[in-house]
Amino acid sequence: MPQLKLGIPKGSLEQATISLFNQAGWTISPHSRNYFPAISDPEISCALVRSQEMAPYVANGTLDLGLTGHDWILETQADVEEICELVYSKSSDQPCRWVLVVRQDSPIRSVEDLQGKKIATELVGFTRRYLAGQGIDAQVEFSWGATEAKVVEGLVDAVVEITETGSTIKAHGLRIVCDLLHTETRLIANRAALGDPWKREKIAQIALLLQAALTARRKVALKMNIPATGLEQIVGMLPSLHAPTVSHLYDREWLAIETVVDIHLVRDLIPHLKAAGAEGILEYELRKMV
Repeated sequence: MPQLKLGIPKGSLEQATISLFNQAGWTISPHSRNYFPAISDPEISCALVRSQEMAPYVANGTLDLGLTGHDWILETQADVEEICELVYSKSSDQPCRWVLVVRQDSPIRSVEDLQGKKIATELVGFTRRYLAGQGIDAQVEFSWGATEAKVVEGLVDAVVEITETGSTIKAHGLRIVCDLLHTETRLIANRAALGDPWKREKIAQIALLLQAALTARRKVALKMNIPATGLEQIVGMLPSLHAPTVSHLYDREWLAIETVVDIHLVRDLIPHLKAAGAEGILEYELRKMV
């Protein structure tokens, strides 16, 4: 039986990725003593790989498919096919940012002020190319960790660090000068694997269902009973893909309505629906939405 070799990002995105695959229809079960989780699909084999190494492994064919940040694709300059964008994480659904960070009392106010300065970052290749593109000659060194501490202690003039909200950076008494890169998770594939009809179809299946799971996370379904006399008013309040589903109850003076709405609208919508005469309002989560 042919198999697709899938890379799961190890580390901060690991559990979020496993959860997403579970919602999409694949149960992934990590083993505590090895890097090869079991998956509920005999046509797929899994490996846990650090996000920083994912793109090169996909590019050289060790893996057919993987998930990694757009930042690490740019950093490694690996020759991979980006299938789709998947904005998800453990703590936020917002893309992360790589930002230029300095001490509060630093004279550095813009990228131009980095001329001749020393910068620490894990994203060395991208940072060097970014600065070169701006005509800035600066020393960029690799940071093995505790990157923010290096600028706090004065070991470097600035750091390029990843953040979601910037709150931790501010809590350490540091200042964000500017954003250098916005990044999100990408599903990437080996170009040779895409040339294989069976693998291409399997990759398309995975991409479709992962995106369907993410779309469903941003929606909920609403069901309710309404008096027939209030149909036009209540339907006018309900957003939907095309139009709400409306059906008669046994009592012909009442109707049942079902629709799908953005999750952030529900808290304001339900009180208005109740005030308009809706009863038995139900909200329930979706698993997939294609």
